[in-house]
Amino acid sequence: MFSLRGLFLTAGLAVGLMFTSVAGAAEKLPVVASFSILGDIVAQVGGDRIAVSALVGPDQDAHVYEPTPDDIKKVAHAKLVVVNGLGFEGWLDRLAHAAGYKGVIVVASHGVNPREMLEEDHAEHTDPHAWQDPENIIVYTGNIVAALSKLDPAGARVYKKNGDAYIAALKQLDAWTAAQIATIPAGKRKIITSHDAFHYFGAHYNIEFIAPQGMATDSEPSAQDVAAMIRQMKTERIKAVFIENMTSPKLLEQIARDAGVAPGGKLYSDALSGPGGVAPDYLTMMRYNVAEILAGLRKN
Repeated sequence: MFSLRGLFLTAGLAVGLMFTSVAGAAEKLPVVASFSILGDIVAQVGGDRIAVSALVGPDQDAHVYEPTPDDIKKVAHAKLVVVNGLGFEGWLDRLAHAAGYKGVIVVASHGVNPREMLEEDHAEHTDPHAWQDPENIIVYTGNIVAALSKLDPAGARVYKKNGDAYIAALKQLDAWTAAQIATIPAGKRKIITSHDAFHYFGAHYNIEFIAPQGMATDSEPSAQDVAAMIRQMKTERIKAVFIENMTSPKLLEQIARDAGVAPGGKLYSDALSGPGGVAPDYLTMMRYNVAEILAGLRKN
């Protein structure tokens, strides 16, 4: 039989554990990342010591993102904001101003060798899609480890350990991808995608990516550009055609029909899938993309 005193002690212990749990949850550093892919990388480094929110979520297009009141609240309460940089987040300054954010903003791509591309205005612009090269994510990881360690010195060893483990996984991914791509003859490595998001990947693994849209998704290609692409597809027999998860498939489907080609699967360029999808994190996303790319290239 339980005594009344024992019941109170048990209840008191339960309440104490509850408050300890709540306090532990509250102690997690609130960190905001600009988009889902970056949010995953930050989470891999921060582990249980941080709570990460991504402003632009899975299957969403950061190029046309508009901050919401909830996003302003997230940034206002954040201890750290992590962005890609390289011109990717053109909306960042006004969002930080609206949130009254005075904390640290970390540019994850700091130290990456940026690629410059000629856009429709005939001027060179920095390509922001550096995450498509795993070697660049090693740089991202180092910057995130340093930022979290400075903000939370007590967790520095944890961040270093997590970062080292993630870098090892990235190196393994890079070696595996290079070996897979090497099975395709160099002359057949041409791919059509929705917009110019894969040039870092292409430069690293010697694949040519061709897209009707530029680096952003908020502009439409000219009729002449589309016609030239269709002619190239027919002449060079390019059958590897992919839509992207965060863009409308209509344009590319029309181009594929006009070229007499059936579109392949979906590639994940600027956003992860949802948690139950095929690309819920960066490493899985890259392996999925490589498998789809290989299947497409074998058709060429």
